[in-house]
Amino acid sequence: MEQSQTIDKLVKHNIKPSLQRIAILQYLDLHRTHPSVDEIFNVLSKDMPTLSRTTVYNVLKLLYSKGLIQMITINEKQVLFDSNIENHAHFICKSCNKVIDLDLPKTIKETQNFMIDNNLIEETHVYYKGICSECLKNKNYEL
Repeated sequence: MEQSQTIDKLVKHNIKPSLQRIAILQYLDLHRTHPSVDEIFNVLSKDMPTLSRTTVYNVLKLLYSKGLIQMITINEKQVLFDSNIENHAHFICKSCNKVIDLDLPKTIKETQNFMIDNNLIEETHVYYKGICSECLKNKNYEL
């Protein structure tokens, strides 16, 4: 995504574009790897020496609160971030720890903004765990 598109996206969501906000959102849009705060910081701080982990965390928190990104808590070790805000599932490989986006079955895809026992469901998170196709192909796992 070009910088002008990223700026437009931020402005559309009532976020004042700053160098750090633009860089972090662009990174998420270009790298669909579900990075952590540390991963984003380690990459961006090379070109932005004044960037801090706290700034990265605060920007991610802001982007999440405005609905621009998802916060993924697929395991207890870390929080990951995803700029794909469409309703989809996440799969984590128990061998290599890679997180992959998966399409949801139609019945689950339609589970937003509906009622269960007089409670409004606004979000649905689906996490699958197993062995990814790459590890299966390379036999890089233990059962």
